[in-house]
Amino acid sequence: MEAIAKTKFLKGSPRKARLVIDLIRGRNVSQALSILKFTDKRAAGPIKKTLQSAIANATYVAEQQNIAIDPDDLWVKTCFVDMGPTKNRRRMRPAPQGRAYREQRHYCHITIQVSSEDMPKTEKELRAEAAKAKKAEGGETAKVKSKKAKAAEPKKETKKAKADEVETAAADAPETPEVETVVTETPAAENIEAAAAEADAQVADAKNASTHAEAHSKETKPADAAQLKINEELERQ
Repeated sequence: MEAIAKTKFLKGSPRKARLVIDLIRGRNVSQALSILKFTDKRAAGPIKKTLQSAIANATYVAEQQNIAIDPDDLWVKTCFVDMGPTKNRRRMRPAPQGRAYREQRHYCHITIQVSSEDMPKTEKELRAEAAKAKKAEGGETAKVKSKKAKAAEPKKETKKAKADEVETAAADAPETPEVETVVTETPAAENIEAAAAEADAQVADAKNASTHAEAHSKETKPADAAQLKINEELERQ
């Protein structure tokens, strides 16, 4: 809903009236009336009357169209001052060096339009909204990063679990048996052959034990190499 009020042939120059009309442009009706009330300018009174007339016109049009309007929701959409004619008076004003200047008195026309539509957002409000949007985007990116970090944590735990398993396997591996040489003293010459046979059997058993130990150490070497690689990867992370 929009309504217009005009005041024509108002005494005073348009230049002086524009100083007052610029104060209420784009403001709410109640705020504009309070500004005009406390403005110490001669044009403030006629401009205030014009604004009140525009508010009355808006309520009258709303009643005719069966539309409910709250006068406090109205705001000044457009307001401007046009130059009117000059008074038809021929008077002269003395000037320096014996000259004379013509004295002219101007009229002006005031136009104010009020509207009940939504007010357009100012530059400050747009900047504030843009800043809020940037903050929201930053918060969303932080949440995404935190989710990715949480998703990456179980992988690290699995690597640690594998390293622990390798360490436990290396600890549980059987140690190489120690070979003890037993020397038996045979006082009689008949028992020399039996002692030699027993010695040969012990040497064979020691060789078998050493071969088993070497095979087991070869089996544990790859596990140790894998453990070293896993430890290096963990240190790099």
